[in-house]
Parts: sequence; C-alpha cells; structure tokens
Amino acid sequence: MLVPIKQGELNKLVPAVATGNQFREALGNPQKILQRVLISSIGGVITLLISQGQVGSQFFSLWLIIGVGFLLYLLWGPIIEAGQKNSKIRKYPYVAIFYGQVANIYTRERIENRQEQANRVGELEIVENRRTWIFLELEDEDGYLGDIAFPMDKVHESIRIGSQVRCLVFSQSRDFSKIAALTDAWLPLQRLWVGEYPYLLRPAFIELCQLRSR
Repeated sequence: MLVPIKQGELNKLVPAVATGNQFREALGNPQKILQRVLISSIGGVITLLISQGQVGSQFFSLWLIIGVGFLLYLLWGPIIEAGQKNSKIRKYPYVAIFYGQVANIYTRERIENRQEQANRVGELEIVENRRTWIFLELEDEDGYLGDIAFPMDKVHESIRIGSQVRCLVFSQSRDFSKIAALTDAWLPLQRLWVGEYPYLLRPAFIELCQLRSR
C-alpha cells in the first residue's frame, strides 16, 4: 500500500541539512577519511603559507579564509555531500509511505575496491576487497515495488520473507506507475533499520507511519 504525503511532511523526514547519521555515512571508510585528511592538510598548509606572503595585501584575508576552509574540509566536506544526496531525493514531486513486505531475499558479492600489491616474488597483482550485500525485494498487494540493497551484517539474519517493511517511495508521476527512488527502510517486527544510506529522520518516520496506519 502506498500512502501519499505532502511536501511539508517530507521536509520533516528528509532534512536539507545533514543529520548526524548522514554525516557519519558521508565521512566514509578509513580510506576515504584519509583522502579527506590529506586534502585538508595539504591544501590548508599551502594556502596558509601563501597568505603569509600576502601580509599587507588586499588578498591576505581571502587567502587566510581559503586556508581555514581547507583545514575544516574534513567537517564541511561530508556535510555538503550529505546535503546534495538529500537535495537530489527531495526534488521528486510525488512521495508516499510504502506499507509492504519482503518478497524475496538474496545476496551478492560486490567489489569494494581494487589495489595493486606486490606478491612474494615481487610481482604486482591486483587485490580485490569484496563484501557481501543483501538484497530485499519489496512488494505489496499490487505486486513488486523495487529492491533495497545494503552491506550484510549478522543482525540482518533475522530478516525473513514476509517481514513487514516501511519506507518512502518517490516518483515523477502522481500514480506512482514508475518508482524513481526508495529511502532506507524500517522493519517494525525486527525493530531494524536497513538501507545503504540513512535518508530518514527515523523517530519522525516511525511516528508518521503509526499515525497514517490508524
């Protein structure tokens, strides 16, 4: 079942500004964090050194602000990235709460990253880091809706075919004949959140689902 909601309700569920969960997700894995630290430190040091050579110049303040901006990149970088994701999904004109269930469950191996590494004889070889992802096919009384995929963890072993699911559904058409996007999902019986990215303000979403299902 799809229950349409208004734009004002959507704004309370998917905020324009990044939440704490979204910030942590956008911050990324250790490799991505290291990249941000390098950009922040190298960019900050270079621009601050340039600013020291501009003391007394009309451009001194500009270079100083740029330098501080680079040093704070580890903070504002994830905030902007999360805000862009929120903005992208909020642009769809029609939104509804999905009340359905898990129709099928399957897993696949995904390559997280590739890197060259020297073997015992000194030859370079490509090493792939793989991770198991779980896919949930969702359906309601009208049939198949779409898939939600996310990295598998031990806690996900409790999910079963037939488990109830709640999430937001986005479309370009009023009748939702073509689904454009899904958010992360709430499984009420397992009291479990699943999804690749935490779009929703979770307590507010659970409250709205309970209110609309009465």
